Amino acid sequence: MGVLRRFRAKLLRPIAAPLKALAADQRAMGRTLDLLREDVRQVRLAVASLRASQARAAATLSDAEFQGYSQFGEDGAIQWLLARVPMASRTFVEFGVGDYHESNTRFLLEHDGWRGLILDRDVRHIRFLQESGLAWRGVIEARSGFITAENINELLAGMPEDIGLLSVDVDGMDYWVLSAITAIRPRIVVCEYNSLFGPTAAVTVPYDPSFERTAAHHSTLYFGASISALGHWASQRGYRLVGSSAEGVNAFFVREDVAGDLPNLPGAEAWVATPVRQARDAEGRLTYMSGLDRQRALIADLPLVDVMTGSALKVADLPPIGD
Repeated sequence: MGVLRRFRAKLLRPIAAPLKALAADQRAMGRTLDLLREDVRQVRLAVASLRASQARAAATLSDAEFQGYSQFGEDGAIQWLLARVPMASRTFVEFGVGDYHESNTRFLLEHDGWRGLILDRDVRHIRFLQESGLAWRGVIEARSGFITAENINELLAGMPEDIGLLSVDVDGMDYWVLSAITAIRPRIVVCEYNSLFGPTAAVTVPYDPSFERTAAHHSTLYFGASISALGHWASQRGYRLVGSSAEGVNAFFVREDVAGDLPNLPGAEAWVATPVRQARDAEGRLTYMSGLDRQRALIADLPLVDVMTGSALKVADLPPIGD
């Protein structure tokens, strides 16, 4: 064994110094990349902070939209609502956050000093909080679990009831999970809706605790609930629908006791025909298909539930949008 070790050491001796230098270069590059990421984060936050002041003073929710860390203009819409809704607790909950790079609550954490809880089925959000430094920069907890109507209140255990904001995006069972929540009564609710289901029908995909959007249909267009279905939830639970994002992705709700003179819109008035072209082919590639009725035709035979009557129907039974 001693001979083998000496032989191996002899072979490695000529390249030991270059390998050591390469490792040092890689460490230095890693530190440089970390510094660059932090510089980008600070610039992004500074720009968004300037826009936040403008958003709070905007005349309407749609005028207020801007993107800091949100997918579209939700950061601005939330700032606009915060200027008009009194808060007892600067606490948020968001579930369906992916890795938390892009979210509806990260700006609240970094800019406004809110605390909160984020939930997702994966652990990427937990890792991101640690690697980005957000875990020590603010008070935030990350929990992992596959979210269902049966376990959502357990996942929310320990949160104060009267929180400031809840953001829901679980890519499928949003209506059912939202309807099951009793542990908290947020003052503001942001929830994704499916613009393809149109402005008037109060429908959702049937409840399935194991629902997977990508498995339900290759197009990824079959998910969630219509805006009027979420409006029905709001009317039953003491909330009002106050608007929708300009991209037709998220609807915004405010609890009636703190809504003041904010608008109370029917789903048909708040609905926005989404310009987002997210249809995919059977191989998972984006098709860039335009036209809501054309996209809807891809999922025409799939089932829906009318949340007001409980009756079953298919996507093909919905009134045409006529775009």
